[in-house]
Amino acid sequence: MAFVMTALSWGLLSYREGYEAAGQVAHAEVAIKWTVDYFLKCHSESSTLWGQVGDGYLDHAWWGRPEEMPMERPSWKIDTTAPGSELAGETAAGFAAASLVFRESDPALADDLVRRARELFDFADQYRAMYHESIPNAVDFYKSWSGYGDDLVWSACWLYKVTGEQFYADKAKDLWAEFNTAARGTEGFGSDNKNAGDQVLFVELFGDEEYVEVLTETLRAFRNMPHTPGGMLYLSQWGSLVGATHTAFIALKAADLGIEPEVNRAWAEQQINYALGSSGRSYLIGYGDNYPLRPHHRGSSCLDLPEVCDDGWALNQPGPNPQVLYGALVGGPDMSDGYTDERSDYVHNEVSVGGNTGFTSALAALTSLRQA
Repeated sequence: MAFVMTALSWGLLSYREGYEAAGQVAHAEVAIKWTVDYFLKCHSESSTLWGQVGDGYLDHAWWGRPEEMPMERPSWKIDTTAPGSELAGETAAGFAAASLVFRESDPALADDLVRRARELFDFADQYRAMYHESIPNAVDFYKSWSGYGDDLVWSACWLYKVTGEQFYADKAKDLWAEFNTAARGTEGFGSDNKNAGDQVLFVELFGDEEYVEVLTETLRAFRNMPHTPGGMLYLSQWGSLVGATHTAFIALKAADLGIEPEVNRAWAEQQINYALGSSGRSYLIGYGDNYPLRPHHRGSSCLDLPEVCDDGWALNQPGPNPQVLYGALVGGPDMSDGYTDERSDYVHNEVSVGGNTGFTSALAALTSLRQA
């Protein structure tokens, strides 16, 4: 969720023209403000951040409306005795990015977000640990596979972008070297891994030729990685379109920075068009004539109230989800462009706010290009 706060803000800040053309600025600001409000509550002290609500095993085992969950939902925090640099670092980045979104409309909020971003960055950097070691319940669901280095670089960059203070520029460069960010861009861009995003920010903020070369080679590597027969970048079987569309956003940002713009824009548009139906089917719910009808999503699988939704019918009934989850991007196909619209297939048919974020920002980028 903290990644959503950062990446949605980044997309709106970068491509406001696209959001304006689509009439979506207010919706984007509401979504970002929702995440801000949530994390303001989670950040209860300077070095305390509540990092998980709910037992992952119990939550995943229950199928029904989220508003009707009957089980206890314990909460876990990170602090100086049980730190988690990924959570603190990403939330710092999110607060910093969101401060730019609300700087004109609510300067007091923006100031508070910058103050909190500073606190959380200091906490993340000074008390280094992978968060799932402090919140072990997260291991089987949201383990930090990439470590925390990318999050520290990410948050230092965002604080430099917001404050202009040399301290954060120096920290970002030191962390870049410490965690070998130059060699890790092809690990991807998403909630678990910010390395490609770090590389974009380094070109944007510093512009040194060495950083331009690094990002150029990262995107060339992505374009040369395996693609499905229909042309989708295939980074992982789990949420294949999430990886492809998030990388498309990185390619569009790089193009705006002058890095092989024609090639990167064409490749990025290919990824987005694939999601929208160029392969023969749309993966965006509610868009096109052949979109997913049975996403792995509890709320949309339920009948209208007052019908019950915890008796197994909603999960197992073969028909379409009764509620159309407009605008949600499902996980995506397999390596051969194969896809089955099954509610139980969480590998290919799950939806999430994190999965939609890069896709939304890429759409805004492509829409902005058409306004030029």
